[in-house]
Amino acid sequence: MVAQLLGLAFLFLQCTCTEATSTTYVKINHNWEVVYQDISVYGVVGKAVILECGAALPDMYIWSFTKPGTEAIKAVVYNLGKGTRIQKLAETLGKITIISNSAAVSIENLPVAAHGLFTCQAFYDIELEPKVYYYYVHLTVRIPITRPFLLMSDVSPVEGSTMWMRCNLENGTGPIQYVWQHETRGGNITTFAHSNTSVINVTNVNRNHSGWYRCVASNAVNTESSNRLLLETIFGPDIPQIDVSPYTITERGYSAVERETVSLLCQAQSNPASQYVWFHNNSQVYAGPHYTITKIFRMHTGDYACLAQNTYLNTRSKKSISLTVYYPPDGSPSCSVEPTLNHTSLRLLCSWSGGFPSPNLHWTGDLHRVAQNESDTGQQSYPLTNTAILLRSEDLNSNSSSFTCVGSHIALKQSLECSTRSYIPPAEPVCFAYITNNRKYLLLSCTWDGGTPKALVWWEGPGGQGNGGEENSNILILRYGTAQGGIPYTCHARHPLLAQTKTCRLTLEAPVLLTQRKVVSVYEGSDVQLTCNLRANYLPVSEITWFNNQGVDVRDTSKYRLQRTSAWANLTVRDTHENQDSGEYRCSTSNAVGGTEINVTLVVKRHPMPPNVTLVKVEYNGRQRNEVELEWLVESEEESGWTGFILEHRWMSEQPGRRGGSNDSKEETKSKIGPLVWYQNIIQDPEVRRQTVGRLTPTETYQFRVTPVNHRTVGHASSAKSPAEPSSNVLPAVIGAAFGGMLLAAFLTLLLLIFIIRNRNNNPRLHDLLFGLHHSQSRENINFPEDEVVAESEGGIEEIGGSASPGPTMSLPRASSPLTTTPAPPPGDDNEPVNVTITVQAIGS
Repeated sequence: MVAQLLGLAFLFLQCTCTEATSTTYVKINHNWEVVYQDISVYGVVGKAVILECGAALPDMYIWSFTKPGTEAIKAVVYNLGKGTRIQKLAETLGKITIISNSAAVSIENLPVAAHGLFTCQAFYDIELEPKVYYYYVHLTVRIPITRPFLLMSDVSPVEGSTMWMRCNLENGTGPIQYVWQHETRGGNITTFAHSNTSVINVTNVNRNHSGWYRCVASNAVNTESSNRLLLETIFGPDIPQIDVSPYTITERGYSAVERETVSLLCQAQSNPASQYVWFHNNSQVYAGPHYTITKIFRMHTGDYACLAQNTYLNTRSKKSISLTVYYPPDGSPSCSVEPTLNHTSLRLLCSWSGGFPSPNLHWTGDLHRVAQNESDTGQQSYPLTNTAILLRSEDLNSNSSSFTCVGSHIALKQSLECSTRSYIPPAEPVCFAYITNNRKYLLLSCTWDGGTPKALVWWEGPGGQGNGGEENSNILILRYGTAQGGIPYTCHARHPLLAQTKTCRLTLEAPVLLTQRKVVSVYEGSDVQLTCNLRANYLPVSEITWFNNQGVDVRDTSKYRLQRTSAWANLTVRDTHENQDSGEYRCSTSNAVGGTEINVTLVVKRHPMPPNVTLVKVEYNGRQRNEVELEWLVESEEESGWTGFILEHRWMSEQPGRRGGSNDSKEETKSKIGPLVWYQNIIQDPEVRRQTVGRLTPTETYQFRVTPVNHRTVGHASSAKSPAEPSSNVLPAVIGAAFGGMLLAAFLTLLLLIFIIRNRNNNPRLHDLLFGLHHSQSRENINFPEDEVVAESEGGIEEIGGSASPGPTMSLPRASSPLTTTPAPPPGDDNEPVNVTITVQAIGS
């Protein structure tokens, strides 16, 4: 049955179908009936859409697509029970995915090509009684409106003319509605038209139509607005308006103050902007809208006319004013407040000189208490209209008082005024001390900044030390070292608004030094830092100085490093040594009151003794005898306690009988016989247990030893050992060669003797030489040369000079054979004696 359904499904994909929206019924056989459903779905280009295939998950389903205008049905995705299979066609229809636990299709980044009919063939209960559903999903892909752009028939129409506007679109699904908006220069936006067409006509254009225009287009998908387009209406000029600055209106028109700058501004509504010409008493004086008289005098009085012209429309308008010049006093009233009666009262001063006529001046402000006191006593000592007023402290507010002097003049439409304010400083008096650069004087400074008028400040110190009062700040000068510690120096400050004086005090103290640790303990060879901090005090101190354990002033060297500021100084002792660096270190400083110091004890400890080392192997590693291989063991290998080793060697003696041993000069021989010196080589790797020493002299004898090291603590050296011969010795070969040489020499000697005995008559002298009595004590020395045995070994540390290690030797005794004498040859033998030299050499291999 499943195969029949699958065959039916794929047969349906290959057949030619009728219109997608039809609801015809297809009978699969007389028992089965297919169910059809039509669904309409709307999507937007670039967005996502979901196409449903029934409410329940079918056992099998096939999604297909039919492009509008065609009848071909092409598979997009299917699931026949073996998992989802997406076809290549799906790539042209967007990003298609199947929603989990359903047959619904999700399409992301929807393209226009996805517009058409999607068909889902769903198969349910295929193992029992199959049911077949056809879901026809009509997907309509809508295109959003692109941003419109606005066109105008004339962006600068003349007032009263006609024009049109058009809203153009590049793309968008209809129907499209258009809204027309107008934005004034003030930013007010209004909608003045709605239409379903993209063109609108404007008749009888006026200046109110000027501004920014935009069109808004919308469809079922979105709404887009065009950029603004400016419309400028051509009109004018209107009757000009003249503004005078500064000005005062009189019966005849405007008035101005003499010697001040007067600006005449002419403005007439016009587009494009008007051209302006100024006339004074019918004479042209300036061209432009803004006519400025930098210094106006009485002769500038008269009529001023402004002519406005629109050069585009060739129209004009005109307006005239009258200007009268007056001259008030220069500037404005000047106010001030000053202390009097030793800062116990205030004096108010107001002045404004010049002008015609003279100005009127009077005081206002916090003077009601003064007036009330005068009315109570019946006295009028300080009239409020006076330009100078004396105020007592008890008549004023304790925090602040504000006073205003008002001046008026006929040339000014408004009165001018000046204000002054008396207030106490916002903070309290501040005292501090400092010294001069040459440390000659100590300066005590007292300030009470702010306030009007300025406060009176003076110092009082122990022993009559002090000075007179000064405004705002005061400095008491003391010679360096004369200040008294622990006794306060008092600064007094007085303000006219306060009945009581304020004070601040300085108590001078000698500096106090602190340190983190008074006893510092470190291991030898490490760096250590000693700290010295200055506790806060009132007086600046001299530079903090460190002295080492020898009492010497410490400077930056390779041994010491100083880090300091005005409040602390740290001393770093590098590469500490037990004997050199242990002891008392001193940190010292002083100020104008006194000095102080603090001691820090540095204890430098040696590192523990390293474990003992035993040499287990000292052996030549070849026949050349110029390299020795060493191997050693450390006791308690599982424990730490060493950082390296010292490998030492020394020359002992030259092995006798070696070649080259007799070639040394007497000086070299004496130097070798001198004191035995150990030559050292440092091994910094604590894990090393083997080492090869090379470049040895084969004819000399050496001794080696190893000493463990723990940082700077040197342990006990191992027993000194001389290198042993390698396991393969050449002595048997040398003995064999010597023995063979002896046999050969004896055989040749025997042959010679037989020859002499048989021919003693022919060679009597030779016979007498060998066997005569006077030759019985002769000897023949036969020397057997030895081969030097040298060996090679791995590695090596450095060349050893002035010493050699002897190799194995073999010494043979001199040959000595006394022989009996033989008779002399018969007389008359003419043969002369013959001298024969025989050289015998034994060669060993």
